[in-house]
Amino acid sequence: MEFLTSTVQTLNGIVWGPLMLILILGTGFYLMVGLKLYPLRNIANAFRLLFRGRHPEDSHDQDRGQITPFNALMTSLSATIGTGNIAGVATAITIGGPGALFWMWCTALVGMATKYAEAVCAVHYREVDQEGNYCGGPMYYIKNGLGEKWKWLAVAFAFFAAIAGFGMGNTVQANSVADVMESTFSISPTITSIVMVVLVGLVLLGGVKRIASVAGFLVPIMAISYIILGIIILALNIADIPAAIALIVESAFTGTAAQGGFAGAGIMLAIQFGVARGVFSNEAGLGSAPIAHAAAQTDNPVKQGTIAMLGTFIDTLIVCSITGLAIVITGLWTTGEGGASLTAAAFSSVIPKGDVLVSIGLCFFAFTTILGWSYYGERCAVYLFGTRALVPFRVLWVAAIPLGAMAQLNFIWLLADTLNALMAVPNLIALLLLSPVIFKLTKEARAQ
Repeated sequence: MEFLTSTVQTLNGIVWGPLMLILILGTGFYLMVGLKLYPLRNIANAFRLLFRGRHPEDSHDQDRGQITPFNALMTSLSATIGTGNIAGVATAITIGGPGALFWMWCTALVGMATKYAEAVCAVHYREVDQEGNYCGGPMYYIKNGLGEKWKWLAVAFAFFAAIAGFGMGNTVQANSVADVMESTFSISPTITSIVMVVLVGLVLLGGVKRIASVAGFLVPIMAISYIILGIIILALNIADIPAAIALIVESAFTGTAAQGGFAGAGIMLAIQFGVARGVFSNEAGLGSAPIAHAAAQTDNPVKQGTIAMLGTFIDTLIVCSITGLAIVITGLWTTGEGGASLTAAAFSSVIPKGDVLVSIGLCFFAFTTILGWSYYGERCAVYLFGTRALVPFRVLWVAAIPLGAMAQLNFIWLLADTLNALMAVPNLIALLLLSPVIFKLTKEARAQ
């Protein structure tokens, strides 16, 4: 196991090296400039569209998709608001120092343009399969937008995404739930696994509509609850916020000296883990979210893209920021503690039973992430093997939950990071090549 962990760690260092960081941040920056800062200038309008999108706009749109634009975003958020917001942020700060949070913010700001572009392409190039389901995402906009000669890139994305889902979208989540349930409530991982298998299996039987319905109900409740809890902690420590932000920005460019149980971190570690955990959290650039947005009941790619970019804004700039600031303000990042236990400790140091509340929140976050990623994975499996792959994939997905719950957490996180990079590359290449189409569609929509 040590050899395997060491091998994946080496590979992880390569795939998340300077070239990948440049590709992710560079693509987002290029799209943001090409869109003339459209995502940043239309955040308020995006929220208006989101709340209007809770129901189909008209009967014509209702026939052109399976789920409402609102539920499409909730399905996307169900996959992104997960352990990355609680354990991922803590891990980034533990290894890369407070400066990692700054690079998470940078990833999110340019990631809004990336997420917007992904959803625009997903709706514009989507298809309907033989069972009447709307199918979209990188594999479809690569095939339909770039042509047959690029079909190999579409296959590569679908293959990497289907496998990556079992890492970041399944086993990582199951492992985090099992770990926190055992440490907080002394519940055996075996019992936790059984409960998750039953609950996930029941939801998957209903397909995308049931997944979207569950996400549309749970995601707003759990996200708002966590945000309120975090705001209370920040409000009780409001005098320390300016110093915390100053430390975060300074550490991003100077590194962090060793102190307490913290081993110290250079600038490169802050950038690497900030970007990697930022992408793990909001998934901008991975190409996963557009798979959900392709099923939205809309004929307007730009409108759905505008709603989609809120996923990155809510996930990282709001939820992850609350987690990161709570950890830095309380000073517990220097203790050497990591993962969800560090976030729980930060919350409980300010609010009685804060660790229990964080543990409950993590369980809900992880559960909805497993649901959201099950849909992404099955769409990729259907693209590769047809609709006959649907049932076998769902069986494998549910079977992987107990395996993840019993596995070693550090190894799973490393493997998930590596798989993220492998699925991001085909998607980012496609977005760069299709950028003229994205800019053209946006310009036409703005003119109207």
